[in-house]
Amino acid sequence: MPPPRESVRVTFDGQAMETTRGGSLLQAWVESGRALIDNVGCMGQGVCGACRVLVRRAASDEVVTALACETPAEEGMQVAAIDYFSAHRPHAYDLHALPADAADETLVDAVFPEAKHCRHCSGCDRACPRGIEVQAMVNDAAAGSIAAAAERFDHCVMCNLCVAACPEDIDPAHLGQFVRRVQAAQSPIPGDLDARLRDIEAGGQAIRWPQPTEPETP
Repeated sequence: MPPPRESVRVTFDGQAMETTRGGSLLQAWVESGRALIDNVGCMGQGVCGACRVLVRRAASDEVVTALACETPAEEGMQVAAIDYFSAHRPHAYDLHALPADAADETLVDAVFPEAKHCRHCSGCDRACPRGIEVQAMVNDAAAGSIAAAAERFDHCVMCNLCVAACPEDIDPAHLGQFVRRVQAAQSPIPGDLDARLRDIEAGGQAIRWPQPTEPETP
């Protein structure tokens, strides 16, 4: 016989539910029979990082940020989903129009002038559910170390929790996305990719549409 199902009780957005021990908070919501409407990017309704939540564990007064898809449900856990929010201001830029001979710090300052106003409060670090050194990334970018900044932000899922935490409205997640894009734009294209792109541009990669299948004869 299979082992008995162990369950835990959690409160999610004010709704009490019972779920299987070891499952994620996102799975707990599904297992309870409730409909998934938003905040579930990995299930075809948005982008990764959308399932951001606030979590308070039993016997603890601390409220922490987390991602519901990777946080196991625990007995007595209280959870609140965080709705989507955009950056404080749009950061418009065209990677193809950026001057190739400009210093990296000039590129960052032109698009994210607020990056140099970091207070070093570490609020973004505490908010990040992925453990990324967000503050160090911001400081690297402001100093013109785009490669170092891009490497620090390689595992960002754009949950935007650091955006909400920043008192200077730096929008760190969007700054991290910018430096990653600049780094990619400044890096040589791999030889096989370059060859394939040239092949496509020359019409060498024909698109073969699937043909309708013939109906089976009885």
